[in-house]
Amino acid sequence: MSSSRITVTGAAGQIGYSLLPRIAAGEIFGPEMKVSLQLLEIPPALDALNGVAMELQDCAFPLLDDVMVTSDPDEAFSGSNLCLLIGSKPRGPGMERSDLLKDNGKIFVGQGKSIAANAADNCRIVVVGNPCNTNCMIAASQSDRFSPERFTAMTRLDQNRAVAMLAEKAGTDVTEVSRMAIFGNHSPTMFPDFSNALISNNPVTEVISDYDWLKNQFISAVGRRGAAIIKARGLSSAASAANALINHCQSLDTVDGKIHSVVVHSKGEYGFTEGVWAGMPVRTVSHGNYEIVEDFEHGEFAKAAIAKTNAELVSERELVSGFL
Repeated sequence: MSSSRITVTGAAGQIGYSLLPRIAAGEIFGPEMKVSLQLLEIPPALDALNGVAMELQDCAFPLLDDVMVTSDPDEAFSGSNLCLLIGSKPRGPGMERSDLLKDNGKIFVGQGKSIAANAADNCRIVVVGNPCNTNCMIAASQSDRFSPERFTAMTRLDQNRAVAMLAEKAGTDVTEVSRMAIFGNHSPTMFPDFSNALISNNPVTEVISDYDWLKNQFISAVGRRGAAIIKARGLSSAASAANALINHCQSLDTVDGKIHSVVVHSKGEYGFTEGVWAGMPVRTVSHGNYEIVEDFEHGEFAKAAIAKTNAELVSERELVSGFL
């Protein structure tokens, strides 16, 4: 049986706690792949992370080869086949977004360099820690060894939220919703593209006739769902974020022709500025490899929404230009 090394940063956090048992159970690579977990945390969180490692051991997962706990990035990324960069500095009270970008920039410069120096030749990197689009760009900019296509960031949680909301509005099952793509930044400026999505293979706009709801309440609800969960729960999304990360990795490993949303390196598709990392529809073509789906058609409303989120991505790139 083959084995894969998976690095998880910020592994003692809430997302990590929800995510790690599912990885150890084989939910990413299936029942024929053993996994070794290489877990990275800052020194003050190592005791908590050791407790998580003890719980993983107590689960007696047949596919779990071993668990490493460390605060050394070079050790954590050594020989890694998949790096899940969850850890990032959260936005504190009174903190400007520009400060958050710069503080996280330092983290992802270091991790990008360590990945380039230590990871396995077939390594893929997924950034979850926010602001994930720009953090992904920073990490990728540190690597001459791995192409930009090896680095993706997660917008699958936004896709899943959009799918669930459309299914609820239409009174149908989530499995009936397809071609749901999230364009742009993982922020309230994102554009959940209902105009190209399908419900039971019919255009969403034919199934849901309330265009005002689609254009206003739906888009706003998807973009601000995270804030709504924090208000209701007192904590940020954890189980749903972990689930979305599993979905992200599964979809990039499954050649089934389905369209899914991924934050990828822009070459100018859909009017995005070349070089930013933007959410777009993709289709997996082979293990870990994807192509951007470029046949989505947009009217003036959608083009304006994409231009707005692109402007935010360009602004973020300017704020962190010293790290690139």
